[in-house]
Amino acid sequence: MTPTITAFESSPDRGQGLARDMRVRWALEEVGQPYEVRLVSLRAMKEPAHRALHPFGQIPTYEEGDLALFESGAIVLHIAEHHAGLLPDDTNARARAIAWMFAALNTVEPPILELQTARFLEGDKPWAEQRLPLVKDRIRKRLGELSDRLGAADWLDGAFSAGDLMMVHALLRLKPSGLLDEYPNLAAYAARGEARPAFQRAFAAQLAVFTGGHPTV
Repeated sequence: MTPTITAFESSPDRGQGLARDMRVRWALEEVGQPYEVRLVSLRAMKEPAHRALHPFGQIPTYEEGDLALFESGAIVLHIAEHHAGLLPDDTNARARAIAWMFAALNTVEPPILELQTARFLEGDKPWAEQRLPLVKDRIRKRLGELSDRLGAADWLDGAFSAGDLMMVHALLRLKPSGLLDEYPNLAAYAARGEARPAFQRAFAAQLAVFTGGHPTV
């Protein structure tokens, strides 16, 4: 059965790979699972039909038969658990890969998202100039810890996994800020993720929303 995901009709980044449907697209491409995309307008995202799938009125959602999921991490984990290629066969390695998924979402990404909020939503506030260095320092703390753990390895724990997929996507939000370049091994790590053929296919599909005239609802 071909799953259907939802994505922005008009994403704030205009298809540059930062919207969270990118993670789901990438995971599906990694495991070779065809999928369909239903584009949703900002208005439709807040209407009852979409809220029945996502109670917070966001994207992405995932529908496969009787199953409907929301939250990109939960969707990627579901894909990884039902298809070979994103989680190791070894029980302990599998658990560690899942731990890295949670680390990406709960430890590394929050201060990165805070930086985006500070710049784009609160940049005109009188206290914004004082707050920004504090936010960057919180990011640097996490990046330093992650950099130390990664070291010279290609991936976080052996072969590429769903943990790397989630972590790379979180780190890519930092590229415009220049913070990622302060940690050469992390910049190279993110670049390795971007270079994967599955990432490239997912990126092209997301960008095509703005160049290919996909239908919307």
